[in-house]
Amino acid sequence: MDKNPDSRVPITCFPDAEALAAWLGAGGPAAVLTDMPGIASGAVATERFDARPVHRFGCGCCAGRSAAAVALDRLFQGRARGRSPWFDRVAVVAASPAAQAQVATALREDALTLARFRAG
Repeated sequence: MDKNPDSRVPITCFPDAEALAAWLGAGGPAAVLTDMPGIASGAVATERFDARPVHRFGCGCCAGRSAAAVALDRLFQGRARGRSPWFDRVAVVAASPAAQAQVATALREDALTLARFRAG
């Protein structure tokens, strides 16, 4: 159990699925955020995101929040609304450098992400 007085959900980043499996087995209920298919056996909730832009840079539908920030929103909303089981922590397994950068930026600059999550 996390002893940090900060009530935001802690996020821990992992380089690969092997490290993730050990972490999932060693703690309480966890969610997983990933840009890879087939990850997260043992997680109570999983969200996937694609870090690649679908449209040209800066178009109206793509400007704003990153895919990682939006996926973290979906995890949080699922937990808050009872659509997914409760989780106390989130693991991130991001294979691509773009996905890793999106998660790091969301944890540093996205207001909603910062209100709900913290680096663990």
